[in-house]
Amino acid sequence: MAVYQENKIALAISRYTRGMTLPPAVADYCRANGFGSIRRVTPLGGGCINNASRLDTDNGPLFLKVNDSTPPDMFEREAEGLSALAAPNAIRVPKVLGAGPDFILQEFIEAGSRRSDFWETLGAQLAALHNTTSPQFGFDHDNYIGSTPQINIWEADGHNFFAAHRLRFQAELARRNGRLDLANYQLLITLLSKLPSLIPPQPASLLHGDLWSGNIHTGPNGEPVLIDPAAHYGWAEAELAMMTLFGSPPQSFFDAYESARPLAPGYRGRFDLYNLYHLLNHLNLFGESYGASVHAILQRYA
Repeated sequence: MAVYQENKIALAISRYTRGMTLPPAVADYCRANGFGSIRRVTPLGGGCINNASRLDTDNGPLFLKVNDSTPPDMFEREAEGLSALAAPNAIRVPKVLGAGPDFILQEFIEAGSRRSDFWETLGAQLAALHNTTSPQFGFDHDNYIGSTPQINIWEADGHNFFAAHRLRFQAELARRNGRLDLANYQLLITLLSKLPSLIPPQPASLLHGDLWSGNIHTGPNGEPVLIDPAAHYGWAEAELAMMTLFGSPPQSFFDAYESARPLAPGYRGRFDLYNLYHLLNHLNLFGESYGASVHAILQRYA
């Protein structure tokens, strides 16, 4: 009877998750850790790469992302990033409960209404995160920005790291994909040599790494919650820049950040340089609609 019931649950899940069945390790985890059986699966929107669902179990909800066509280490790398970002008195991130080649299982964080000081709190907390530094730029493992590999080879020099493992890597991928012509590629190579004169030296700060508005959520008490990291040690200014790529936080966020962690003058004027990395990645992931933005930045600086 138990086997029959589990088969019914798996069938229902496959219908809800667009043909994808529940990874066996998820049901195993629930049984082994006191959650009991999975009673309902509710698809959640918002993702453009993975399928996300709420799992209602006998003893509370869980959050599941599944994708059977991702690189086999992608969810493990995400789990490592969440673990790196989790620290006492830091920005809240979901607790990882398990990860495998085709899934990541996390605590389910109920959404609440934002507190009036949401952005000021996020500014101060992000400044504290960025004060966690490393002698080198990079991370213990390569990971992913969206579904694109993100190279995190340790480098002592931030300009070399950003040039080789961020801009040049994406540009060469775009060339292979036929999405960046030779003229723009040559402009980018020229820009790489100019980076030390355009971007001031900065320490290697612990970054979320993919901090656009869609990865900033609100927890049950109105607090900031960050999801879906591409964690590494890099330039803090680059993190702030990405927060303005698709919309922007209010001025109160930047004021709170700078009160806790002062920034070099003119940092906002450098945002396009940092965001070139993400625009190139979007060019690789989503196509030519991002080509004009890439070209405009290259023309301006190179």
